[in-house]
Amino acid sequence: MSGSFFSLMSIALGAILVSNVVFSQLLGAGPFLKGSGSLRAALGTGLAVTLVMTLTSAACWPVNEYILVPNGLKFVEMAIFLLIAVFLVELLELLWRKLAPGRELPSTGGLPLAANCAVLGVVLQNVQNVSSFLQSLTYGVAGGLGFLLAILLFAGVRERLEFAECPKAFEGLPIALVTAGLLALCFTGFSNLNIFG
Repeated sequence: MSGSFFSLMSIALGAILVSNVVFSQLLGAGPFLKGSGSLRAALGTGLAVTLVMTLTSAACWPVNEYILVPNGLKFVEMAIFLLIAVFLVELLELLWRKLAPGRELPSTGGLPLAANCAVLGVVLQNVQNVSSFLQSLTYGVAGGLGFLLAILLFAGVRERLEFAECPKAFEGLPIALVTAGLLALCFTGFSNLNIFG
């Protein structure tokens, strides 16, 4: 049991810090840049992406394991996984409208931004590298939490950049991209992290 726990913790910390979907793999750059205008928007976008990533990982692993692989349909996995992600996003939006009528989604981009390449990238890595459903679910949750960590850090820095003096050529998006590059450089410090071993 303890070996399984340490394996899951290693997967989780690796997905959050070592191979962060935004800073190490450059996945989900669109929602990362659009949803990081303020801490409130970043929190909403990060939670939406985490929820969609978790649910998509949970739904795609059994589909791959019990339908695609046994029937030799691995060549359509990307299309199937994308359809599952879009279906889950639409289902979550429908549930949101039913449970909270008249309230907007809690972020600037909301759930439509959540069905992005970060979700698809994590799901594809899951079916290639993970052997059990629990590991798949752990990687999905941790990948989403890594995205949430990245977008919150970036939004906090962007709010401070609004009051900073910088050269005219760097105002707006250029200084945001330079900042994202510096944050990614900071996360490379975790690349040789030896977790539980």
